[in-house]
Amino acid sequence: MAPDQVNTIPFAAFCDETTRQSGLRAAITAAYRRSEISCIQALLPAATLTTPEKPRTRATGTHLITAARAGPAPAGAAALIREYALSSAEGVALMCLAEALLRIPDIATRDALIRDKISGGDWRAHLGGNRALFVNAATWGLVITGRLTSAGDDPTLGNALTRLLARAGEPVIRKAVDLAMRLMGNQFVLGETIEKALAHARTREASGFRYSYDMLGEAALTANDAARYFAAYHHAIIAIGAASQGRGIYEGPGISIKLSALHPRYTRRQKARVLAELQPRLTSLAMLARACDVGFNIDAEETDRLDLSLDLLEHLCTLPGLAGWHGIGFVVQAYQKRAPFVLDFCIDLARRTGHRLMIRLVKGAYWDAEIKRAQEGGFDDFPVFTRKIHTDISYLACARKLLAARDTIYPQFATHNALTIAAIHAIGTVADTHAMGAGDDYEFQCLHGMGEDLYAQVIGPGHLNIPCRVYAPVGGHETLLAYLVRRLLENGAN
Repeated sequence: MAPDQVNTIPFAAFCDETTRQSGLRAAITAAYRRSEISCIQALLPAATLTTPEKPRTRATGTHLITAARAGPAPAGAAALIREYALSSAEGVALMCLAEALLRIPDIATRDALIRDKISGGDWRAHLGGNRALFVNAATWGLVITGRLTSAGDDPTLGNALTRLLARAGEPVIRKAVDLAMRLMGNQFVLGETIEKALAHARTREASGFRYSYDMLGEAALTANDAARYFAAYHHAIIAIGAASQGRGIYEGPGISIKLSALHPRYTRRQKARVLAELQPRLTSLAMLARACDVGFNIDAEETDRLDLSLDLLEHLCTLPGLAGWHGIGFVVQAYQKRAPFVLDFCIDLARRTGHRLMIRLVKGAYWDAEIKRAQEGGFDDFPVFTRKIHTDISYLACARKLLAARDTIYPQFATHNALTIAAIHAIGTVADTHAMGAGDDYEFQCLHGMGEDLYAQVIGPGHLNIPCRVYAPVGGHETLLAYLVRRLLENGAN
């Protein structure tokens, strides 16, 4: 190569960066697309319950499930969602409506979608029985809507009066279906503004629940989007701090920050720009959170963004202005093959910097996209587990690691699975018996609209007496779309 010839080795800078990683960061990189079999073989010992843990898990799990089933039947939108599960054609039709209706700008297309998804459903099959009044009322509306919207194609109802009724009824139908979709959205979104959300949370806070708020929306596409999200987070932190009334980072409400909402180019390719432009914004918000005594949690992103998120987490932990503050949090997704190694890095980072990090362990939120992206790239393996049971194994192994590090980590276990709750409680209880540990010095978490009935059997005296924090999205209906679809899919799976 000539001396004046530019070095054109592909990804030279990236390769140089990865070769200079610390041992713990290098371990994270090495596990990115590791063989699934080798991952599970390494995780199984930690995920396997010990002899003392098994009977505790079985007894607690049985109690939780029995108590939850014996509780009052779901009402309102929760009953509607249970009735129209995604295992039914009608449930799929409603999900398609929910996915699309709120973002269709023109009336004609909305009407066409309603006709397409409503007219073919067997809504009568969902009437009567012991169903809630809300479900029957909504279903009668869908029955009538189905008859009206299919009238133009039905020769037996082809008289002019019926067709006229169908046409005249479409604005009413449109309004009713739009209202129904928004009602379903309210099941999963606590309030359109942070002030409304804080007010709505008071009832459950009085019964022992804690809250973490998230300003609803996806990644920023423009600089204006990022500025708007920054302003929303800034305002929310101040409002949450005022509402906390000195309860602190553990007992008081917190906030979750989505880094991709704070920068329109939150990708590894733009690392230098991201660190130059996003770091000051993140630092400003974290400093404000400390001043307001509000827990500050960095939310999960897609796998390709993990390294950037870890860089920014390390930046926060080494800031002199945040020294000694234990309100910094980070979300780890157990479905990623790198999850155990990310926890090793976080535990070491906490010990090196004198922080007690809040680590929220979740199953994972972007599985379909991760699988699709890996297939499109033609990679040999996936960055996430391909079987749910493998994610469950990873989750329990990671939970055991977190519970063993409670001196420097405040574990937060986000799950709606009664058996997982029981297993974590058993692991923590047995570990405390042997090591005289921190007792219930951890918490569970659930999504607003999912799991509160189950966790009513967990929090407070007379139950497991372990705190539960509700992850509560805040925002208007125009930002609801992507979040609502993920929640509907998760609700169907549950």
